[in-house]
Amino acid sequence: MEKIVIVTGANSGIGLALCERLLTEDSQLRLCLACRNMQRAEAARSALLTCHTNASVDLLHLDVGSVQSVLTAAQEVKARYSKIDFLYLNAGIMPNPQVDIRAFIKGLFSRNVINMFATAEGLLTQQDTLNSDGLQEVFATNLFGHFLMIRELEPLLCQTGHTSRVVWTSSSNARRSAFNIEDMQHRNGTEPYSSSKYASDMLSLALNRHKNSQGLFSSVICPGLVMTNLTYGILPSFFWNIIMPIMWLIRIFTNTFTLTPYNGAEALHWLFLQKPESLDARAKYHSLKSGLGTNYTQPRPMDVDDEMSEVLYKKLLKLEIVVRRQLSEKNADNQAHQQYLNETK
Repeated sequence: MEKIVIVTGANSGIGLALCERLLTEDSQLRLCLACRNMQRAEAARSALLTCHTNASVDLLHLDVGSVQSVLTAAQEVKARYSKIDFLYLNAGIMPNPQVDIRAFIKGLFSRNVINMFATAEGLLTQQDTLNSDGLQEVFATNLFGHFLMIRELEPLLCQTGHTSRVVWTSSSNARRSAFNIEDMQHRNGTEPYSSSKYASDMLSLALNRHKNSQGLFSSVICPGLVMTNLTYGILPSFFWNIIMPIMWLIRIFTNTFTLTPYNGAEALHWLFLQKPESLDARAKYHSLKSGLGTNYTQPRPMDVDDEMSEVLYKKLLKLEIVVRRQLSEKNADNQAHQQYLNETK
C-alpha cells in the first residue's frame, strides 16, 4: 500500500531537498507539496518529476500562517486521502532578522565562534507583527498553524491499526530562555523565532503523551546550520562573501555545519526509515556532517519538561476554540454583508 507523505514548505530549501530524498528512497510513495506560493510549488513539482518521471506528486495550497487557509487545506486533504503516513511540518518564517554587528564581529574572532554560528544566541532578533487573524505572525506560522493542521487531520492521523508520524523541523536556536509560557505568542519579546521553535519542541512531547495510544507519533529534528534563503536574509550579501570561506573551514572541525539543504534534510530522511516505537520522544534528532563529509543523525536530549509542555498544549487547545469562533463570526459577517450588497443592487 502506498505511503502518503505531506511536506509543508516543500517548494525550496530543506523541504524540497527532503522531497527529493524521499522519492529516491521510495518511488512508490504519494507525495504532497503543501505550499503558500503555488507558482513556486509547481516549479518544485516539475523539478521533482524531471528526476522521478513516474512519481506521484500532488500540490496543496497551504498558508500555515492563516487559520482559514489551514482549515480549507485540511478539508481538501481529507477529500483526497484516506490516511496520512507522514506529515512533515517544515514551513517556517523568520521575518526582519536583525543582527548585532558589533557582537557578530567580536564573536567571529573568539572561541565562541562555532556556537555563535550554530545557535545565533545573543546575536539575532526579529521584528514580529500581527497577522489577519490577530495572532503573532511567527507564532501562527511556525507553531499554531501546524498545530491546527494536526487537529483537523486527526481522522487521517489517528486510525485504529495504523501508525502515523508527525515530524517538526525545529532549530538549534530553540531555547528555553526565549520562551515564556505566559506570553506563548512572544508579543513582548524580541526572539519570536527561538520562542516558536522551543514551543514546537514542547508540543511534540505533549502530542506523544496524548496521541501515541491512538497511533500518532511525533518527532523533532534540527537541520544544523543550513544556507537557505532564510539564512541568507539574516546578513547583507557582502558579509556572506567575507565569512563563507571561514564557515567552510570551521565545518571541518564541527559536525553541526551541514550548510546544504540536502545535508540539513538528513535527520528528516533518517526518521522516514525508523520504526516510531524505537524513537525517543524527549530527543531532538540532529542532522550532522563529519569532517570527512559523512552525513549522519544523532539524538540529543531536549531541554523540555512534561509540566510546561502540558500547559502549552492546553493553552493551544483553548486558543483553537477562540480563533475558530472568531473566524466563524467573521465569515458570517462577510456573508451578511455580501447578501446586503446583492439585495441593494
